[in-house]
Amino acid sequence: MVPVAYLGIVAVGAAFSGANPAFTEKELEYQIATLQPKVLLVHPTLLSTAKAAAAKAAVPGLQLYIFSDQETGSLEGFRDWRVILSTLEQGERWHWRKLSPEESETTIAAINFSSGTTGLPKGVCASHFNVISNVKQISSLYDFDPSEKWAGFLPLYHAYGQCYAILIATINQIPILIISKFDFVDYLRIIQVHKITRLQIVPPIMIMLAKRPETSGYDLSSVKEILCGAAPLSRELEARVSKKFNVRITQGWGMTETTCAATGVPYYENHRTGSVGILMPNTEVKLVTDDGQYAAIGESGELYVRGPQIAIGYWRNEQATLDTFDPVGGWLRTGDVAVVSTEGWMSITDRKKELIKVQALQVAPAEIEAVLIEHPSIADAGVVGITLEDSEWPRAYVALKEEETANVTEKEIQQWLDARVAKHKRLVGGVAFVPEVPRLASGKIQRRIMKEWAKRDAVVLSSRPKL
Repeated sequence: MVPVAYLGIVAVGAAFSGANPAFTEKELEYQIATLQPKVLLVHPTLLSTAKAAAAKAAVPGLQLYIFSDQETGSLEGFRDWRVILSTLEQGERWHWRKLSPEESETTIAAINFSSGTTGLPKGVCASHFNVISNVKQISSLYDFDPSEKWAGFLPLYHAYGQCYAILIATINQIPILIISKFDFVDYLRIIQVHKITRLQIVPPIMIMLAKRPETSGYDLSSVKEILCGAAPLSRELEARVSKKFNVRITQGWGMTETTCAATGVPYYENHRTGSVGILMPNTEVKLVTDDGQYAAIGESGELYVRGPQIAIGYWRNEQATLDTFDPVGGWLRTGDVAVVSTEGWMSITDRKKELIKVQALQVAPAEIEAVLIEHPSIADAGVVGITLEDSEWPRAYVALKEEETANVTEKEIQQWLDARVAKHKRLVGGVAFVPEVPRLASGKIQRRIMKEWAKRDAVVLSSRPKL
């Protein structure tokens, strides 16, 4: 029902904002208090959390309704959301108000909260103009066809999920099966039974496709292309999945602040492994070095981007908007570090704020993670900097495959990596085994959590490590 609600809310000129169903009461309270919404649609299983969060946020006039596929009647005094719907006859007589070009640029369609990997989440305001522009940009780059079949499991509170599962599927008339709860084996079954032709996934699912043995039990031959986005994907993992399933794999790059995407791989081009593609139509970028100069071709720099998909700004956060969105030149400062080839193909190397400084040399955590994930015993890995005696070193938090937990030690993994990376990229900060690497539903590693782990671990790691 979320796609229906999204389209209805946006069409009447209101703004849609989705919340992660895994939110704690405090996290949901923060989003409600920040938004100051008029209506809250809540699934019955989340009523307890939502009710408590709404009470603490204390938004004047906030109305809460039960939101479910099945009509529930009233629960704990809250009515089913269908009571606010017009009748079919009223709906047929309804005349949709058309926005002028100016109104489309200033009327907010969706307020999607950034992941908050480096601080508190911020509400990103995407206008009608932003949304339509980006859907058109993406659709022009790919050969979408109504004969395709999709399966949508990406969270619909996230820009990636909204863009593909709701908007692109609708405008291109592609049938899509919305999956309410992701289970990998069930996902494989759905692909086989419904003969899904194109996947939109995130790196953790790529890892599952590459390493989980259950894939051999299902026929995935209907899949012709896999798009992986929302987080960095190593070229090794991309190549492995492509070879295993004989399928074209493409990447794209974007962020909540670009509505969804700013780059992609056109259907008429052969993909360059490890690249996130070329610019979307009517999109510009510049790469800026640490000393404020433009980066040369092949040289890395912080990525700035502008185009019709760049969001209006942050909801009720003027300072953050000024820090990130250039009001004069129209540039979005992304915080990502990128390289562009002579042919215009872009690769994202890391987040600027996540780079580890090792004896004045910059180390990209994603680069080390891409090597670690190639170890046969490792299911997932995350790397952050750890400060020991005033020096910063890379430290890895590693989740092992279930059958490998007794077969490898932290020291062995450390030594294995030593032979595969430059000296300054070695895990001098150590390796720690964890049940799982903390990730958002989008696939992004929650480095903020791992940095807290590193602070905790630094206390017990007494002596300064030596290179």
